[in-house]
Amino acid sequence: MAKLSIIIPVVNEADHIVPALQALSPLRARGAELIVVDGGSTDDTVARAAPLATFVIASPRGRAIQMNAGATIASADVLLFLHADTRLPSDADQSVLEGLQRSRRAWGRFDVAIEGRHPLLPLVAASMNLRSRLTGITTGDQAMFMRREAFAATGGFPEIALMEDITFARNLKRVSAPLNLRARVTTSGRRWERRGVVRTIILMWRLRLAYFLGAKPEDLARRYGYRPGSPDEAERNPG
Repeated sequence: MAKLSIIIPVVNEADHIVPALQALSPLRARGAELIVVDGGSTDDTVARAAPLATFVIASPRGRAIQMNAGATIASADVLLFLHADTRLPSDADQSVLEGLQRSRRAWGRFDVAIEGRHPLLPLVAASMNLRSRLTGITTGDQAMFMRREAFAATGGFPEIALMEDITFARNLKRVSAPLNLRARVTTSGRRWERRGVVRTIILMWRLRLAYFLGAKPEDLARRYGYRPGSPDEAERNPG
């Protein structure tokens, strides 16, 4: 039985999946299980992932749906959900397993750094980390991890069009406070730079406020510009 199951939802990530899985090979060598969940890619994602993952499975498209599907076949007692464009620290497995045991927390996340050329990206990352530390709310970019029983107790990720990670974090907070690891994952700034950093910050704060005021996730997804099968499919929830 694996000690840690790392679940990676993908759609059309052929350009990124090989380096993503190669970066995880030391963790796999130490016993981590790598589960790639494909949501119907039309490129070579599946073929490129297969030699480097423990399992590659197919699922209906939708990040929450795919992550839940991966969790159903995971064998470890601790689950970690990772975006294909996010890199874990080299000792992430030890940090997670030892941190959960030491803290007796049920779940947690990493701090994040955003890779890119724009000078505002370090400030964006710092604000995400501070906000998460103060509120206990986590986004998918921060590589959420949890004990299997906490995942089951909350019913997994809500299968909604947007904000599934934030909703899931709110549910997990009812189980325990999060373990906030100061070690940083590194995530790509490609969506920020393509959309415009300032524009994306304003848009996400507006969407987040609308969500907390009761807006439907489907309406928010349309406002975000999310279209099934579009290049943004794998890049939905920045900050």
